Amino acid sequence: HSLLQTRRVSFVTMGDKACTIRTRKFLTNRLLGRKQFVIDVLHPNRASVPKEELKEKLAKTYKVSDPKCIFLWGFKIAFGGQRSTGFGVIYDSLDMAKKSLSKHLLMREGLKEKPKGKLARKASKERKNKVLKVRGKAKTEVRSGKAVAKKKKD
Repeated sequence: HSLLQTRRVSFVTMGDKACTIRTRKFLTNRLLGRKQFVIDVLHPNRASVPKEELKEKLAKTYKVSDPKCIFLWGFKIAFGGQRSTGFGVIYDSLDMAKKSLSKHLLMREGLKEKPKGKLARKASKERKNKVLKVRGKAKTEVRSGKAVAKKKKD
């Protein structure tokens, strides 16, 4: 039965901007409650295909009730264009997706919120180095995020 599922092909047409979707290496992962596959998209006369469009077509092809359970990532466009390859998973439920899918992919789909108040990696490193350079009361100001004016030397 897996051989039948490995070569599902769907053809999308939007004016002259048509694309063909193929899935390879199709696996049903029962432990994680998902179907996983490599997705090949052939898109001549087109730069790339939006993930939303691909999700719609996959939902129709694999009879998925909730398109939010489909996650696609890691798309690379082949040299010369016209062909993209990426990875995709279709979860049985959103709960299963939240348990096993990585945080950044959940944030990208809006299923998880970014932590509030946390600085970006580069910003926190810059602040740390600024704290090392200043002395005294200025240290606490830099740590709290206030700008420190340098004193003019007379």
